[in-house]
Amino acid sequence: QVQLAESGGGLVQPGGSLRLSCAASGMIFSIYAMGWYRQAPGKQRELVATITNTGSTNYADSVKGRFAISRNNAKNTVYLQMNSLKPEDTAVYYCNTQIFRRDYWGQGTQVTVSS
Repeated sequence: QVQLAESGGGLVQPGGSLRLSCAASGMIFSIYAMGWYRQAPGKQRELVATITNTGSTNYADSVKGRFAISRNNAKNTVYLQMNSLKPEDTAVYYCNTQIFRRDYWGQGTQVTVSS
């Protein structure tokens, strides 16, 4: 079955950087769009960035110019490079894909931005 496994979260100071990874299995990775979402305490899950199977990207306004999504089809992995991190970026970050209109999620990785 489809499995998504995020990694790379942690504690970082404001202005710092992190790179999240999401390893996919049980799917033909190269033909599906992938996305990163996040959920802060007490808030709804929100879209952060998406990347199509051809590499086109889309970002939430709040992260444009700071975050970059990319993918390596040979490694079945999607990445989220996060720069100039702010305290408001603190959240659990989830990897997502949609196959035949069914959503698949990873377990999430915690990102905490604090001094």
